[in-house]
Amino acid sequence: MLFRGTHFKNPTRTSIILIIAGFILIGGGFFSFVSLGEDVLEGEKFALDRIVNNFVDTINPPWLTETMGYITEAGSVWVLSALSVIVISYLLFISNKSKWVALFFAVNMIGISALTKGLKLLFERQRPEVIEAYDGVGYSFPSGHSTGAFAFYGFMIYLVTVSRFTSKVKWTVNILLALFGTTVALSRIFIGVHYFTDVLAGIAVGTAWLLVSIAALEIMLFKKRRETGK
Repeated sequence: MLFRGTHFKNPTRTSIILIIAGFILIGGGFFSFVSLGEDVLEGEKFALDRIVNNFVDTINPPWLTETMGYITEAGSVWVLSALSVIVISYLLFISNKSKWVALFFAVNMIGISALTKGLKLLFERQRPEVIEAYDGVGYSFPSGHSTGAFAFYGFMIYLVTVSRFTSKVKWTVNILLALFGTTVALSRIFIGVHYFTDVLAGIAVGTAWLLVSIAALEIMLFKKRRETGK
């Protein structure tokens, strides 16, 4: 299997460089991208945000808003933190996978949290509405629920993909995880605490950092397997 024969020793230089470079490039890239238009930094609203918000208003009855309010909790800090502790505990003490998988999962979650907070402070975009009950406080861009959801549930998709489940089970579970993560992100628009571009940026940042974390993990595991000959 993918993780057999890999031991918890020193990390490879390549994986460390990739993590650091990915962190800098993703943060810097998004800052440069949005700065070009100066829309967010000057507090202007994108036309796309207005179009999406108007559309959501027409299809968003009270029961849907309430449902999205429950779903959005799956991307909250406390839920993702609790789930992350469970996943790390499983990977360290129950699973036969390399301990490096747990470490890089932690890097994935801690890194996305730091990236999100850094970008929020850089852009200082105000929310469309402040709703403390739904963690709708602080700055708006990018959406933290979106970055966290895609980083966490995306890593779950990776773990399912490299598991011993049958192909049918993998496809079923991964599609459900992808749909759920996307719904968590979109729920921020339905409850009115984020603009569409906040969510879009959050999805992009979360996915980019997820791929950097997985790529660094795979590079390190590949080299470790070559060293051990397994």
